[in-house]
Amino acid sequence: MRTWLALLGLSLGFLATGARAELPDFTNLAEEQSPAVVNITTTQDAKQTKRGHKMPEPDDMMDFFRRFMPPEGERFMPPRRGQGSGFLISADGYILTNTHVVDDVDEVVVKLNDKREFRAKVIGSDDRTDVALLKINAEGLPRVTVGDPGRLKVGEWVLAIGAPFGFENSVTAGIVSAKGRALPDENYVPFIQTDVAVNPGNSGGPLFNLKGEVVGINSQIISRSGGYMGLSFAIPIDVAMDVAEQLKSQGKVSRGRLGIVIQEVTADLADSFGLKDARGALVSDVEAGSPADKAGVQVSDIVLKFDGKPVNASIDLPRLVGATKPGTRSTLTIWRKGAIKDLTVTVGEVPEEKMAAGKAPVAKKTNRAGLAVTELTKEQKSILKIGNGVLVEEATGIAARSGIQSGDVIIAVNNQEVDSADDLAKLINDPARKSVALLVKRGENAHYVSLRLDK
Repeated sequence: MRTWLALLGLSLGFLATGARAELPDFTNLAEEQSPAVVNITTTQDAKQTKRGHKMPEPDDMMDFFRRFMPPEGERFMPPRRGQGSGFLISADGYILTNTHVVDDVDEVVVKLNDKREFRAKVIGSDDRTDVALLKINAEGLPRVTVGDPGRLKVGEWVLAIGAPFGFENSVTAGIVSAKGRALPDENYVPFIQTDVAVNPGNSGGPLFNLKGEVVGINSQIISRSGGYMGLSFAIPIDVAMDVAEQLKSQGKVSRGRLGIVIQEVTADLADSFGLKDARGALVSDVEAGSPADKAGVQVSDIVLKFDGKPVNASIDLPRLVGATKPGTRSTLTIWRKGAIKDLTVTVGEVPEEKMAAGKAPVAKKTNRAGLAVTELTKEQKSILKIGNGVLVEEATGIAARSGIQSGDVIIAVNNQEVDSADDLAKLINDPARKSVALLVKRGENAHYVSLRLDK
């Protein structure tokens, strides 16, 4: 028995030793790459700011996306200092960091790893990607090697260098938790999610792979307290370098646009439109006179590819279009009424906020899905800027469980327009239908809602 226990102990010891041996050694990486990482200090002159601003109370912080440098309360404030990180991308002093590190400040000072300090010029910044380009007057500086974030794998080790809470040249490590993450109001950045410990002051710092290549810029966290809680997000370096090149060459970032509103294709919606797989971007609205409108894109089209590149999820489309130079003739591959079709579109500029629509009074008529609707008058359609539709007075049953509510306007069922309660009832009450997709307009936006009628 003792012999077996001894052998078991040796085996467990060997496994433990082997496991320890497989852990990465970051010492060389940290030593070699730290010289290219910089500490950024910003100063905002004393000023009178507006009163009445209220930061969220602790209970309101749950899952609140915070920048690493949270705003101060709005009152008269003395000169304000902030801190962040950045890294050199050229030997002549070009530096990448986050826009929120240098936004609305009066002075930016960059401190190098060798303790030298330089006043930096903000060449340009881009709010949509949170990328800023700085320049200091120096030559022969160390610089990072840019990697390919597309080759990153989930579970791969990564390392961050920055100045959390002002502690310069701090190194933290973790793994890639996910790729291509979409965050609220961030349509152009496929974030790299990691569990690397990052905190205020890490903003703008580099994320390295084990080859010592920069694969991202640490930008955001999810936190209930304002500090690290295991969820960190980095901007892929290819996105940042493209922004930097445009800022350097033209002082601004140009993005393509189509002029459509899209939504995710769920399994139920795919079934409703006869699409085998839940993929693509479902068009729920087309701006009149937009590039998409001129190309013949219609509501209920599902975009499957853009210039031959697959659109697996709806978030893929704005990223592909946004990276396209305005004026480019591109091909949209769409799914329309059971068939694949190619459309040629001339990509336009970044969209502006548009449209406002009102609501109108109602009268009741019910159907199988639990919808009480009324026909719209010409005046109501004019206010809502639509050509057809019925207004929801009340939603119960299947419709209510699917999120439809009073005041919504139902424009179409699958690919068929509706303009009366009878039109809607005829399409929904068909016993052969197991599911339908309703095009619903709410306020300024339109989107598809799938109803499973066989449940």
